[in-house]
Amino acid sequence: MDRAQKSELVAELNRTFSETSVVVVTRNLGMTVAQSTALRVKMREAGASYQVAKNRLARIATEGTPYTAISEMLTGPTALSTSVDPVAAAKVVVDFAKTNDKLEIVGGAMGDTKLDVNGVKALAELPSLDELRAKLLGLLQAPATKVASVLQAPAGQLARVFGAYAAKEDA
Repeated sequence: MDRAQKSELVAELNRTFSETSVVVVTRNLGMTVAQSTALRVKMREAGASYQVAKNRLARIATEGTPYTAISEMLTGPTALSTSVDPVAAAKVVVDFAKTNDKLEIVGGAMGDTKLDVNGVKALAELPSLDELRAKLLGLLQAPATKVASVLQAPAGQLARVFGAYAAKEDA
């Protein structure tokens, strides 16, 4: 990798750090290409990304971003998982680490907040942005549904009374 490629990679990583909500640092302990590909596919499906980068270049890329705290985690064979949704990357990494012992969670950061392994696992247990939106929409729709059913109840009762009178007159 020549100097121009390195500077391009640093600029790309810096841009990623500026646009993301969470960075999870993992250590690759001998994952196969198939396992890495499976993890990348799961990340893409969740709207996150998984990238292996040289530690020195990643440290340089964190300068000037809120993610300078992860610099000390970048030792050994590491990879960076990032996502705009604060929960997506953490969820995928934690789920994948449960089934694959060759992926070790080192830690991460959410903006200026540094996360240890337990912090990343706690973050993974939170509902995602889409789940929160769905819950909020459900909460907003529930009162409207209840109001509609309450308003329809008297009309339904009147219809039953008129139906009973009509049946009585026919008999």
